[in-house]
Amino acid sequence: MKRKVISRVKLSSKVIILGIWLLFMVFPLYWMILTSLKPKNDIFKFPLEYLPERISFENYANIFAISKFHVYIGNSLLVSLLSALIVIIISILSSYVLARFTFRGSRQIMSGFFLTQMIPMFIGFGPLYSIMSQLNLLNKQGSLVLMYSVLLIPFCTLMLKGFFQRIPSSLEEAAMIDGCSRLGGLIRIILPVMKPGISATFIFAFVQNWNELFLAIMFIDREEAKTIPVAMNSFITKFDIDWGAMSAATVLSVIPTMILFALCQRLIVQGLTDGAVKG
Repeated sequence: MKRKVISRVKLSSKVIILGIWLLFMVFPLYWMILTSLKPKNDIFKFPLEYLPERISFENYANIFAISKFHVYIGNSLLVSLLSALIVIIISILSSYVLARFTFRGSRQIMSGFFLTQMIPMFIGFGPLYSIMSQLNLLNKQGSLVLMYSVLLIPFCTLMLKGFFQRIPSSLEEAAMIDGCSRLGGLIRIILPVMKPGISATFIFAFVQNWNELFLAIMFIDREEAKTIPVAMNSFITKFDIDWGAMSAATVLSVIPTMILFALCQRLIVQGLTDGAVKG
């Protein structure tokens, strides 16, 4: 009897703590959506309204009226997807080599990758700007794709190397005995088993590119080349912040990321199932 009471108390405590934590995490998102749906005059209304009396979509209409927000969304999608694809392709090949082969300099390469994660990015902004200026890559989306890819390849290689090391090399050796080349074994045998790791790495790279602000602000000043974080930063002026437009833009910017997470979640489950069958 005493054990049952203790067990119920523990279970109730966990539910209460998790419930409070859920509210703590969800409330900022709820408040952001709420602010985006309030008319401008109601945003600073006091006492605060946790359920709006009036719902208005004027903030969503305004961000498309006062800015080229549809262009910014397209730019962010283009830059994020392209750089994430480049990162994932190069990282798969480099991590496969580092996981499967031992050669002179491999440890130094790994140490170099770890070292790049310890150096603050800001100290390289000056030389990077000078190089991009000499290459005539300022105010071009290609410069963002290039920089995002270079910055993320070391970390994504480290991530994927761990996934490769968990897959026994006997799988590809069996494929090679059956006449498959090494590259064919990688593509046909290993990559399907690697779907969970590849999906997680792709999501990581995409979200990092999607949310990146500092490089985009520094290297992009042309209106037609701006990405969403740069455009949202323009809603902050010297004396005021357009909270309605900022909230509406944030809600819209979250939607592609949520869709990608939903799609990749399905891919992760499918990859785990395929790997289990083939194993």
